[in-house]
Formats: sequence, structure tokens, C-alpha cells
Amino acid sequence: MNKNISDILEKNPIIAAINSEADLNAVLKSDINIVFILTSNILEISNVIKRLKEANKFVFVHIDRIEGLSSRSTLIIDYLIANTELNGIISTKHNMIKYAKNKDILAIQRFFILDSLSFKNSLKNVEDTKPDAIEILPGLMPKIIKKITKEIKIPVIAGGLIQDKQDIIGVIEAGAYGVSSTNKDIWNM
Repeated sequence: MNKNISDILEKNPIIAAINSEADLNAVLKSDINIVFILTSNILEISNVIKRLKEANKFVFVHIDRIEGLSSRSTLIIDYLIANTELNGIISTKHNMIKYAKNKDILAIQRFFILDSLSFKNSLKNVEDTKPDAIEILPGLMPKIIKKITKEIKIPVIAGGLIQDKQDIIGVIEAGAYGVSSTNKDIWNM
């Protein structure tokens, strides 16, 4: 498994975030290489990952949002490692990021930056958990992304509310390595 997420994002800065079977079918037909599975369930997740891997996609699962698997227990990570070929996980939970790192899979920590306190707490958490990358939501915050990239030395992904090419250019110029979006128009840019 390629463990250098910086290189992967440099070559593939647009990330498809999928929530449905229609999204899955669309991304399978696209040139997108990195996929974030944002929602699924215990009955479907293995097959979704299998289909994506068969299409040579780099797959991350948002483990906080898999119905039927507790996002409070690290067993979800063990289950996914044992039963799928995922490349990594996404989570807002610090213990999950640390556990994934100990299990030698890629970990992206997701932060919602709502105010200066959440900004400061995010920086502290990154220091503690040492994720491979972070995802900042909402993604339309070039000034905040610029501040974060000065403070931390891991890739930053902007997610949420990215609407057009100008948004992508703005966050990439601010220092983000990539953008994640459920918007299929963004996938084709």
C-alpha cells in the first residue's frame, strides 16, 4: 500500500465523496482515483470497497458513519481491515485515528472549523493524533487553510461547500493538497 498520501493527493487533488449507489456508479465510470465513502452500512460496505478496488480506486471509509458498526469501538477498524482492502479511514474521533495509525492504515482526521476555539483545538488534536492528513470543513476558508498549513506539516484537504473551479483554485492556492466533494461536476474538473 502506498503510504505517502502527499504524493497521492499531488497527482489526484479532486476526491469523490460518495453517499449512494448512484454516486458509486458515477465514480466507477469517472477518472477520479481517490474516493471517500461517507455513508454505507454493515451489509454493503465490503462490496462497495471491493467494486472500487476492482476499478483501481484509492478508498477511504468514513467510519463514524457506517450503519450497523459502532463508531465508538475500534473493532470497526479491525473488521474493515479483516474483511476489505480499504486504504484508510476518515474519522472525527481521536481514538480511531490513533488506532488506525497503530494498525498501519492511512488515517484522515476530519475537523469542523466553526470558530477560533475549534481552530485551536484542531491544531492541538493533530499534534496528539498525528493523522496522515486532515480534512477541514467547510472547505471554503482559504485564510484558515493558509493558517493551518503554516502550523502543521501534513496534507490538508478542503471539504464541504466547494461549488466551482474558483473554489478549488482558492483552497489549493491557500495550501490545501486537495478537495473532497459530493458534487459530480467537481469530479470532472
